[in-house]
Amino acid sequence: MAATGVVSLEDIVGRGQAPTEAEKNQTQKEQTTKPKKPESMIPRGKPKSGKFWKVNKQRASSLKTTRGLKIANSFEKKEKLRADLKHAKELSRSRLEERKKEIEAKKERRRENLKRREENRKKSEIVQVIRNPAKIKRMRKKQLRMIEKRDTTNM
Repeated sequence: MAATGVVSLEDIVGRGQAPTEAEKNQTQKEQTTKPKKPESMIPRGKPKSGKFWKVNKQRASSLKTTRGLKIANSFEKKEKLRADLKHAKELSRSRLEERKKEIEAKKERRRENLKRREENRKKSEIVQVIRNPAKIKRMRKKQLRMIEKRDTTNM
């Protein structure tokens, strides 16, 4: 008999015996069944769209799924796993909270800086009060554009 498990004519003739029933059945099975090629082995033609880099995707329903870790029926192990998971979630939550606090602090500091900058700008302005309205009528366009109204009660 050959190494592959297929009975060849030379093997039978070489032994001088007729093949046994098991050998006959095996050869009949091999002849009737065609070797199935997996889909990855079948060569694909060029796609009509021309996007040769696209590959056939499997549907989600055909993907093999696993059922997660099966832990021995040890209550202590389950409790330890739950505690570890809870601890990890708490760490994650605390880090997120810290990050949010840092961002909020930065925003508040920026608001304060802008407010202080605006106050300083107003303090450093050079102001000239125009008491005579006739002066406004005599001014040129450029000068009129530079005039701004201010509340003078705190001056």
